[in-house]
Formats: sequence, C-alpha cells, structure tokens
Amino acid sequence: MASSNSSRVESDADDDLIDEVALEHFDDFTIASSWERFISDIEAICRLWMADGPKNLVEKGAVLLEYSKNSYKVKSEMKHALKNYCMEYYFEINSDGKPAEWNSTFHDLQLCFGVKEFLVITPQSASGVVLDAPEASKLLSAVAIALSNCSSLWPAFVPVHDPSRKAYIGIQNMGTVFTRRFEADRFGSQVPVKLMHLEGLYELFFSKFAYSTLDLSTHLFKVQFAMRLTYRTLPYDDNNFEGIDPQNAKSGENLAGETSSGTLWDNDCSWSEWYSAEDPVKGFELISIWSEKMVESSMEMAELENDSPHEAEKWLISPSFAPNVLEDSKGNQFGFASQLHLLVDALEMSFEAQFMEDFVSVVENSGSENLKSSLVIPPPTVRDRVLKELFQEGVHVTDYIHGGDKTSRAIKGAPLESLFAQFCLHSLWFGSCNIRAISVLWIEFVREIRWYWEESQTLPRMSANGSIDLSTCLINQKLQMLAVCIEKKCELSEDYQDCIGSEDQGDSLSEEESVVGDDSFITQIDTEDFSGKVDRFPTAGDLHHSSKTIPMVTGKPEDMNLFINKKPSECTRRGSAGIVKSMMLLESNERMHAPFTQEAPIMTEDMHEERLQAVEAFGDSFNFSAQLERDILTSDMSAFKAANPDAIFEDFIRWHSPGDWVEDDLEAEKSEDNWPPRGRLSKRMSESGNLWRNIWNSTPALPVSEQKPLLDPNREGEKVLHYLETLKPHQLLEQMVCSSFRAAADTLNRTSYGELKEMATKMQQLYLTMAPALKPLQVNHLSAEDSETIEDLRRLCVVFEHIENLLTLAASLHRKLLQAPRLSRELFSDFYNFYIPRMGKGLIEESVKKEFDKKQVVRNDEREVVSDMFVPPNANQSWRKVLSMGNLLNGHEPILREIIFKLHNRVNGNHYAAPGASVSQQEIESYRMYICGTSNDLRVALSVVSCD
Repeated sequence: MASSNSSRVESDADDDLIDEVALEHFDDFTIASSWERFISDIEAICRLWMADGPKNLVEKGAVLLEYSKNSYKVKSEMKHALKNYCMEYYFEINSDGKPAEWNSTFHDLQLCFGVKEFLVITPQSASGVVLDAPEASKLLSAVAIALSNCSSLWPAFVPVHDPSRKAYIGIQNMGTVFTRRFEADRFGSQVPVKLMHLEGLYELFFSKFAYSTLDLSTHLFKVQFAMRLTYRTLPYDDNNFEGIDPQNAKSGENLAGETSSGTLWDNDCSWSEWYSAEDPVKGFELISIWSEKMVESSMEMAELENDSPHEAEKWLISPSFAPNVLEDSKGNQFGFASQLHLLVDALEMSFEAQFMEDFVSVVENSGSENLKSSLVIPPPTVRDRVLKELFQEGVHVTDYIHGGDKTSRAIKGAPLESLFAQFCLHSLWFGSCNIRAISVLWIEFVREIRWYWEESQTLPRMSANGSIDLSTCLINQKLQMLAVCIEKKCELSEDYQDCIGSEDQGDSLSEEESVVGDDSFITQIDTEDFSGKVDRFPTAGDLHHSSKTIPMVTGKPEDMNLFINKKPSECTRRGSAGIVKSMMLLESNERMHAPFTQEAPIMTEDMHEERLQAVEAFGDSFNFSAQLERDILTSDMSAFKAANPDAIFEDFIRWHSPGDWVEDDLEAEKSEDNWPPRGRLSKRMSESGNLWRNIWNSTPALPVSEQKPLLDPNREGEKVLHYLETLKPHQLLEQMVCSSFRAAADTLNRTSYGELKEMATKMQQLYLTMAPALKPLQVNHLSAEDSETIEDLRRLCVVFEHIENLLTLAASLHRKLLQAPRLSRELFSDFYNFYIPRMGKGLIEESVKKEFDKKQVVRNDEREVVSDMFVPPNANQSWRKVLSMGNLLNGHEPILREIIFKLHNRVNGNHYAAPGASVSQQEIESYRMYICGTSNDLRVALSVVSCD
C-alpha cells in the first residue's frame, strides 16, 4: 500500500514536470514526425540563405570554388533517422542571364543540366552517395517540399548509385504546374557501336520525346545541337629521357662528349651544357566548338560527323603540364636551384675546418658526423675530365670586364666565361656538391694553376688585358693578376724577346724610320687625345719599337741626306711614341715627343685596402701618396727624357701635368712664331725642394724597354699562388656561392624565350633579389653562428627554383609555338598569373591546390600552326588501330566528345494555375540532354519538363 502511494506521488510529480516543459516549449503538432521535422530544418536553412542573398553569403564566409572566380558554396549539416546529411548551396555572383553552353568554370551539374544555382544534399558517409533508391526518392521529396514551402525555384540534386557512375537525380519547381526532373548516369564499359556516332546519339535523344511508332524519316523535329570536341597531341617523351643522376651529370661519363642517341628537347638551351631538364609541356589539348545550330534529321548528324575540326566556329588551346610543374616538387627537381641548395649546405659546413686539405682527410682525422655523412667524391677519372675541360687549350674569352648585364655586375662574383666561374659551375655537378668533393677539386685546380705559372703558359679562360675588374670577387681578381704576371713574365724572358725579334725583322724598316725626328716619318699625336700616360701595359711590339736608337737608312740618296741633316738630339732619341701636336720644347725649340710609358701597377682589392690602411697610418696623406707614386713618376720622367734629350723640367710639367703650368697668353702656345711661350710653373711646382724637381734631377734618361718594370711579375705571381693555396674554406665557399648564383643566373638569362615580357621582368627581379641576399658574403661578415644568413640563402634558392621553372616553361612554349608567338605569349601569361601565388611557398608545407585550366582562343591564321602539332601517329606509338569516332584531326580522334541536344516547346495558358496573357506564349526548354564520353565511356544527363 505504501508502495502504491509512493508510485502515485512520483507519477503526479512527473505530470507536473511535463506540464512545466509544455509551457516552456511549444510543440507544433503539424511537424510532429521526424520526417516533417527534417523538412522543416531544410526549409529553415533555405529561407536563411534566401534572406541573406549571394553577396551577404560571401561576406559571411562562403567558400570560393577552385575552378571559378565568381562561384561559391555554403553548406549546412542536419540529421534525420540516425543519419547525418550535408546540404550545399552553389551560387554565382555578378552573373546575369543564362550561362553559356561551354564554360570551363562550370560545376559538373551546371554543365550537365544547364542550371545556374542549385542545391546538393548528400549523406555523410564514406561514399557520399545514397545507395538505396527509396531513400534517394524520399530525400529528394523532402527537399522539394521544403523548397516549395519557401517559394524557391532552386533545383535540387541527390547523388545515387556507385560514386564512379557520377549518377544524380534531381527536381526543380518552375513556379507553375510544370516541374523539371533531372537524371544522370554513366556507362563505364564498352559503349554500343550505335552510340559511338552522332546519328545514334541523336536518335537516343529523339526517343525521349517521340512515340516509338513514329517514322523518324517522315517526322521532323527542330532539335538544337551544340558540340565540343577535345583533342590531345601525342605526349612529348623527351626522347625517352628519364633524367640525369646528379653524380654523373656534368662530371660523369658524359664529359668526354658522348651523347645519347637522338636530340633532347632542350639541346639548344643555355643550360643544356650542364643538365637536361624535363620538358614541362607534355602536350597540348585542343578544343573545337560547334556553336548551337538547328538539326532536323539524323542524316544531318551523319554528315556532321564527317566534318573536319577546321570547320568548327571556335578553337581553344591549353598546354598539358608535367606533374612536377603543378605540384609541390621541392627536392625532386634537378637543375641549378637544387645544386645551389647543396652548395649552401657546403658553405654551412665549411667552418668546421681551417684548411681545405682537412676535408680531404676527414675520414682518418675527423670525428664530425656531419662531415662523414657527405664523403662521396667522384673517382679520379671524373676529376681529371673536369680539369681537362676547365683548362681546355684554345678557349678564347671575350672581354667580359666591360660587358655583361648591369644588374648581374651588381653581384660580386666572377663573370660567366671566366675560369673561376666555370670552376664554380663544374663544382655544382661534381659528385653531390659536398664540401669534401669541392675540396678535392679545388686542390687539384690550384695545382693546375701553379703548373701554368711555373711553365709560363697562358692561363685559359682569362683575359690578360692589363686591368683588373674590382667589381668581381677576390679570387677572380687574383687570377686576373696571375694572367697578367704570366704575360709579363713571358715578355721579359730572353726566349720570348728572341721570338719577337725574329717575327718583327721584316717590319724593322718602317719602325726605324718612325722614331726619328723628321715630321714626315713621325706620327703626330693630338694633345686632346693624348694625355701623356698610356692607360695600358706596353706590349712587346711597343718595347721593341721604342728601343731603337739609330735609324736605318735605305740606299736612296734622299734618305741619306735626311739622315745626315739630323740633329744630334734626334739621333739619340729613344722610346718616342710620336710628336705631340702644337707643343715644342722651351729651350731647343724642337718638337715635343710623347714617350711610351709604363702603366701604373695593377692592384687587387686587398692590395688597395692595404694601401689605404697605410695612408691612414702615416697621417700626411699627400706626402705619403707622393712617395707611393715615386716609382711611377720616376719611370715617366725617364721615358720623357729619353724621348726628348733636350727637355727641361718645365717641358715635362707642360706634358705630364698641364694644370701646374700657368699660361700668360693662351694663344702663345698655339703659335710657332711667338716663341718661347710666356708662362710659368704653378706655386706648388715652384716651391723650393719640390719633390718632382728633385726626382727630375736625379732621374736618368731611359726608355721603358730599359727600365725596371713597375710590376714585378715573379713576386706578384707567387703572392697570388700563396693566396690560393692558403685560402680558408669558408672564404672560398663564400666566393663560390656568389659566383655560382651569378653564373647560373647569367646562364639562364641567355635562354631564348621570345617576347615574354613577364619572364624578362622576373629575370631582372632575380638579379635584384640576389644582390642584397649575397651581400653578407661579399663583405666577409659571415660566421659559423650566422644561421640567419644561411636561411636567407636557402630562401634565395627557393626563389631561384621558381624562376628556373618559369624559364624552362617559357623556353618550351617558345620552341613549340615558334610560328605562333602570340599564342606563346598568352599561354605563358596565363600560367605566370597562375604560378605567382606559389612563389615563396617552397619552404612551407602548404601549397596552392588548384589546377591550371586556362585556355586561349586560336585565331584563324594560327590554326594551321596548331594543326601541325598533331603529328599523325606511327607504328611504334600506342594508338587505336580501328578508329570508332569521326571528326578526325590529322588522324587523331577526339579524346572527349561533348554534345548538348535541346528541344523547346511553346506552352499554353491553360498549363498555368493563374494564366496570363504575358506568359501564355512563352517557350520553355522541355527536353535537354548532355552527352559526354568516348567509345569506352559514355555519360548521359537528361532533364525533362512535365506537367504535374
């Protein structure tokens, strides 16, 4: 009894709780079932999306579709009967009217059914499709009821069957008694022969609206037809080129000149000397479009199948790229950038030893695990081949000092054609470009240079023009100095002089006569073009010419009389380069002769720095500078005295330093009648104890051929060799990195890619990016702890890789579309704009997941060029023996055929619930069929309007 009372009390408490809940939450008994609640949820979501509108949905976070610039989607999740569903709304912004039939930015359902905005509802399962047919119909009915309740005209679709079939069913309320139903499915096996041809496809569409008993030949229906055919060129196989092993690339077995059979696609590209790149353009896809036309019989379709693609109204072309072009391929590509990455790693390791020899013996003497992990070096035969190519005899180097790109010269490296730049490029491909392999090659490189020095052989790939380019790296300056020293060493040797004497014996007559004082035998030198000092080293011919003291006289009487009438000073004149026009000696009233002079000693960058440090240490910069220039001044005075035996100090000043001669009458010097000219030395030169006058008084008269050279080639040459042999590893690697980046960029910059302005701009930007990034290496500020600079260099390698990829693509497009430059420019411009967002993402895992789908219209005058790219297949290529489809292009059948059939009917007013005169004569698209596929694959999408 007590238990019964207790139960009654609990029951009353539960009833009270239910009453409270009922008061707080009102239940609409019209949607009491789960099915009705599911419809209500769909309706609420649709009303919310309709109220927001496209623009507000975008602002609230709608997702932009990858294939389009103005197509978005939003989604919402819901639950029904223990199953989760996802509903997506696809819409466009800034799009008025019906979409075009063929648009590369269409969603698959837009292309199949010709809709603009639509809903897709899918179960959240592994397959993402509804496998049960009743469930699919029930789900579609729920969406249709919800859309009808909120007066929406959006079509709705539900995926069905197996995902590979891409099958859908759908429905759309047209706002009248009409309803449009959708259905799409796909054949994944062999297609019936009848459906391989346009005539059979036309009859398939015709069967959807005509009675089966009708005679198709007598009943004509005006069917609208449009077609798009896609062709693909045979893939470019790079001549079966699979790639090059980095360890056997430039330094491997191919150094002796052996090449594989055939010609690689990039055989004439600038980088082909070092590696062969995979062709980024594997082929082209051509789309030919037949615009919408009216077809009345199957016979017309049969005739259309025989038409050539040249009869299509529109052609579109798009390149097919290699996978590594569009995917994140960091570490997989093989080119300059990949090797520069390895060189930067070697730079980072170069601080672990004091001398290059330490890296060679790293196995025995070092316990560093980092060094042991990079011990691979090529065999001696490979090393010898590299050295043989580096020091190849007969290689003539152009004057690169004043040439080259201005932006390239901003990078303090070695010029591309120079010996050190070629060493750096060879090092990139020597072994795995590790520090030990570089050390081995460098030691042998320096030994080879010493051999050239000791044997007085001309240094290959170096121009001994008597000057040093201080804008290059220090190693290149040292090699320039060594080349000059070798040349000077040869000139001073006895054997070289004998050789020169025998070669010039036949020309001695004219040379003898040109040094005497007679005006008819001596070249006049304009003072405006001759400043006194020759800005070069005197050549062997100059020295030979200036050393003559007695003129050779021919047997002619007039020549003998000229010789007898010469003054003693003219007979003893030596080392004259010619008469200085309008200048005469003050005391002897004879013509002034300009002498051959020695050029100031050339100096490398470190020698200039030592000199400046000495000037700062001495304090009195003027007197110390004068002391440093004493040897040069003494040489010039000796040469001037030898060329002008009767000259005085004032004559030398008038020739060598005109600013220190003050003219009282400016016209007096130009007139021979008013002599001597009225002038005087400047205050500086007139001072008592003047250094210049003291040197003049103590200087003997000697031509340059008898003077001690200002540059001691033996001493300076040995200093250069000492520098190269004792160079610290990190100092070598710093200069190698700068020179390698510059040389690699200069090599790529020589590639021919047509008039692609974007590529030219990117190359200039690359130089501007490299210059500041490499600056810390140029001023020797790098240390073992400077990890930030190393990371900057690695990022620079990533930038270089992107530019290298773009350049490879530009070169490939240019070669394939050489006769259609406009297409090449437009296609590259499209890819350039597509690729730019990927720039700089090489060190980050995320990448832009987007396919390149840009296409360019082919003009009528370009169609022949594009058509020629579709080379008829030969017997060795994989090709279908029996063609199943028509519309062939040079023997190529379409890889994809897309057709749209449409039939329009005029609707009557009694079809509408509320008929009106304005709409009673409207035409609607009652039947539409989209067909896509080939002989092995066929997809059909049908939409039908019915009156419910």
